[in-house]
Amino acid sequence: MDKNKVYIPLFLAIAVGLGIFIGSTLDYSKKKNVMLFNQTPQEEKIKRLIDYIQYDYVDKVNTDSLLDGTIQQLLGKLDPHSVYIPAAEADDIAERMNGEFVGIGVQFRMYKDTIAVVQVLEDGPSKQAGIKPGDRILIADKDTLFGKKLNNDYIIKTLKGKPKTKVNLTIYRKSENKVYSVLLRRGKVAIKSIDAHYMMNDSLGYIKVQRFAATTYKEFKKALDELIAKNMEHLVLDLRGNPGGYLGVATKMVDEFLEDDKLIVFTKNKGGKVDKSFASAKGDFENGKVYVLIDENSASASEIIAGALQDNDKGVIVGRRSFGKGLVQQEMGLGDGSAVRLTVSRYYTPTGRSIQKPYEGENDYFNDSFRERYLNGEMSSVDSIKVADSLKYTTPKGKTVYGGGGIVPDEFVAIDSIAYFGNFYIPAMRQFAFEYVDKNRVELEQYTLPEFLENFDKDEKILNEFLAIVQKNTQGEIDNRDYYKRYLKSVFARSLFNDLAFYMVLNQNDKMLERVKQLEYKVDYIKN
Repeated sequence: MDKNKVYIPLFLAIAVGLGIFIGSTLDYSKKKNVMLFNQTPQEEKIKRLIDYIQYDYVDKVNTDSLLDGTIQQLLGKLDPHSVYIPAAEADDIAERMNGEFVGIGVQFRMYKDTIAVVQVLEDGPSKQAGIKPGDRILIADKDTLFGKKLNNDYIIKTLKGKPKTKVNLTIYRKSENKVYSVLLRRGKVAIKSIDAHYMMNDSLGYIKVQRFAATTYKEFKKALDELIAKNMEHLVLDLRGNPGGYLGVATKMVDEFLEDDKLIVFTKNKGGKVDKSFASAKGDFENGKVYVLIDENSASASEIIAGALQDNDKGVIVGRRSFGKGLVQQEMGLGDGSAVRLTVSRYYTPTGRSIQKPYEGENDYFNDSFRERYLNGEMSSVDSIKVADSLKYTTPKGKTVYGGGGIVPDEFVAIDSIAYFGNFYIPAMRQFAFEYVDKNRVELEQYTLPEFLENFDKDEKILNEFLAIVQKNTQGEIDNRDYYKRYLKSVFARSLFNDLAFYMVLNQNDKMLERVKQLEYKVDYIKN
């Protein structure tokens, strides 16, 4: 084997990481050419080291693994959002960001020793072939998939594939006690970004955005248009738990709400170059009221939307202080399928705020933030939110806003501690709901969605059955019965219907949505 073929890809990958620190006076596009064709002394040094380890070190060493660890250490010296993406993970991440994957179009879980279909995704090959929730996938082509301890990675690799390739599945349908075969042709399946959209009442619409992927704006626009057609006057945009994604997608969504030429966001790189994004005249909801729901896990593109609307005095931000990510990343391939997602600029809200929280020190940047906020009381009291007068800004209409660590909401809503601690039982609720539906599917599938919303478990027999399991395991009193009732019903709704049904149940008596309704009542009262 030609040793040059071995170490050159390794060297090129690490040289990209080292390029962060060297040649800072060069233009980036020129620096790439330098790295590829003219080795600097620093790059030659690294290449020699890899070569020595590869051929002269006393023990055999996996240089790929060694290099991965080196790159991660390099990026660890920068900021928490500059990360390395190994080649093995790149495809999965790309699928989530592209908003689609190639496969048969099911969500599944391993139940005992068999693959059980949990949901069949809309417009996917399995839906078209008539596969249903509760079906068991026994065999794919000649590969037996039951009676073994298979991990999810193996199953996913088996069911996914290249577009238009065929796979013959043997299915057991428990509800009919029959085994049958179906030939599927793998195809593109959408990964939804918009989990739910519906009218909460005659004038108030609701859209839940899970992430900002390549397809999110298209999904959002479709949902927005459908709600406008139903005479929506005000909108709840739910960005709770949304970690962000593409900046450009966020600016397109904001454009639907802001008038022509309003500043949405601007970015600045280390060379001082400023790029500004402005709203156009094409927004379809410029006159409607917007309520944006955020929490401590709303980050990045979610904060761009909240900050743009807040700084332009458009709508109301409701909830708790957001995560505080004001850095912009660019993904750069390393030639072997791996990549680095490197911070290349900072973004600022229209008033000039940077909402990036500090990341110096040895603290766990991602986990300690929530712990600190909870312990210092800011999850339960707006007065405990720490803001700096030096980072005070003023909107065009005179509202005071702050930079330096997330978007502080206009209307604070304390964390629901009962629901938060009840979240530890969500896996148990999902398991219970799956097994209950699996045993009683024929009976439960008689429900229509309106009937389910109105009549499901009115006598609380199912709830009591679940709570008996909880009480047996905890040996304590149940002090959050209402939460369990609501969340358990929402999980059943998802199992029997879809994500829309899940949110329609879960949103009932939701504290942030209750605050929105109070604000709506005040507006209507003043208006009349």
